[in-house]
Amino acid sequence: MKKLSKYTLLLSSLLTTILAGAPSAYAHKEVNQNTNKHYIAKAKHLAPYQQRAFQDEVFYFVLPDRFHNADKSNDLGAKATDAKRALSHGGLDVTNKGMYHGGDLAGLTEKLDYLDNMGITAIWLTPVLRNQAMQTGSSGYHGYWILDFTEIDPHLGTNAELKHFIDQAHQRNMKVFFDIITNHTADVIKYEECHGKDGLGWLVEGDSCPFKSMAQVAKGDSYTPLIPAGNENVKTPDWLNDIKAYHNQGDSFWQGESALRGDFSGLDDVDTNSDHVVKGMIKIYQDIIDEFKPDGFRIDTVKHVNMEFWQAFSPALMSHAQKQGIENFFMFGEVYSFEPEALSKYTTEAKLPSVLDFALQSTLEKTLVKQQGTDELAKLFAKDHLYRNSQTDANQLVNFTGNHDMGRFAHFVRRSEFNYSEQAQIQRNMLANAIVFFARGVPVIYYGDEQGFIGYGGDQASRQDMMPSKVTSYNEDYLLATKRTTADDNFDANHPFYQQVVELTQLYQQNPALRFGQQETLYAQKTPGLFVISRAYQGQKLVIAFNTDTKIQQLSLNANSLKALPLSLMHAANADTKLQGNTISIAPLSFAIFNTK
Repeated sequence: MKKLSKYTLLLSSLLTTILAGAPSAYAHKEVNQNTNKHYIAKAKHLAPYQQRAFQDEVFYFVLPDRFHNADKSNDLGAKATDAKRALSHGGLDVTNKGMYHGGDLAGLTEKLDYLDNMGITAIWLTPVLRNQAMQTGSSGYHGYWILDFTEIDPHLGTNAELKHFIDQAHQRNMKVFFDIITNHTADVIKYEECHGKDGLGWLVEGDSCPFKSMAQVAKGDSYTPLIPAGNENVKTPDWLNDIKAYHNQGDSFWQGESALRGDFSGLDDVDTNSDHVVKGMIKIYQDIIDEFKPDGFRIDTVKHVNMEFWQAFSPALMSHAQKQGIENFFMFGEVYSFEPEALSKYTTEAKLPSVLDFALQSTLEKTLVKQQGTDELAKLFAKDHLYRNSQTDANQLVNFTGNHDMGRFAHFVRRSEFNYSEQAQIQRNMLANAIVFFARGVPVIYYGDEQGFIGYGGDQASRQDMMPSKVTSYNEDYLLATKRTTADDNFDANHPFYQQVVELTQLYQQNPALRFGQQETLYAQKTPGLFVISRAYQGQKLVIAFNTDTKIQQLSLNANSLKALPLSLMHAANADTKLQGNTISIAPLSFAIFNTK
């Protein structure tokens, strides 16, 4: 039995004073099911979406092209005869993981009940604006190669269909967030030194244009940018066709100056240092807000844009949305860094409301994949104060286990040196989900995770089809906790991971402290085992205990201060989690939440 050292008195007093009271409605898992058998976690049980705080949300992050194809007439995008939109035609190959697969906004609309019944309250779409369909041998199915910032990509549907999708989501009290890009556009601009005077070939080995620093440019060592004939006016709005609106310094190597001013694998890097460009980008997304009335933005590649840009962009967009009546409009940025010191600069210095918590994602991998101690979680949360600004704090960070770039958490678990069994993989994925939901921050489910998708890596390997897939490498992979493969239709509401999300969202919705509660670490250790936190909000106080070990872990309490019913178990993920005398037992790779009041 574990006797707590320096944490004993703190934990004992909390568990015997702030948690004492009448048993919760969730006294045990069996009671939970019986008492609430008519309750399904849905957005309709929350405050109206127009009034709802960001911490109320449970996000579902989805690539529309890989979800569900309800309209095959748009599979090739723009018509081949449409001269204005010719670059947005084609790219369909359902057997190739790097090409369009046909999913669309109509398909998402058809599946809203699937998301609603899971407890999802906010849908985050990868970029939906009109893309260049093909470049560098693959397609813009992911949405990050934008040509036109005023029109929906024809592979996904029309502006009217996007508005209909948003309207249908809002009718279910669900929010819709757009993924937006300010760092770059599609690859249209070429360099004479790399691509020849017509811009159509390659003159350098390795198919790249080495980055040229500002110091080199100042000495006259620069590229000669050009736009190939016929493409001079392919971008919208028109100012994006001006070569002077870009840095034109060659390809980024992801470090130093190149990380801010370099082209991402040829993508045209917008000169966000220019006041003209700053005003233009602000206007682009003000117009998006005006036309579509989204509930917020996720912002791509934030750390690759200069701080001064965000200091102007973020307040301008937040203010504009509020003037349009979207009072709880919210934005969070993608800062691909695993250190809170780096991430927090963007919620303080850059004035963004929030960022994706890559540091938590990394720590989940350390503790649940690499079997490092739970003190890694304590160290992470000890830095939460860094995010605090005048309006937000760490409670608005966006929690996730994996994504479309790095890969799925299930993949990290499977490739572990510990060679986990399938059951162990399932347990570790479920425990990661629980931490994402019940630690401070707003939870995100990456599409397909709720169906046991794994994948063989990041990027294209982690962007499987929910609809029946024709991609060999996807279909060769097995899925966790099911006999299905990606060759099947994967919208199974009975999948154990889907059902877990239903249960997690139910707890999340019915207990404000899990959404708004200030978090305090009560216990952690240098080995796999217990991590215990408290969350308190407006009189509700919870203690959540996570066990990352493969053995039952026990906490011994101070028997002298126990009362008749000192604790009530709100939720136990396993029958081995129980209260007995002055001892709490937490099942292996599981968690428990102890009573409010």
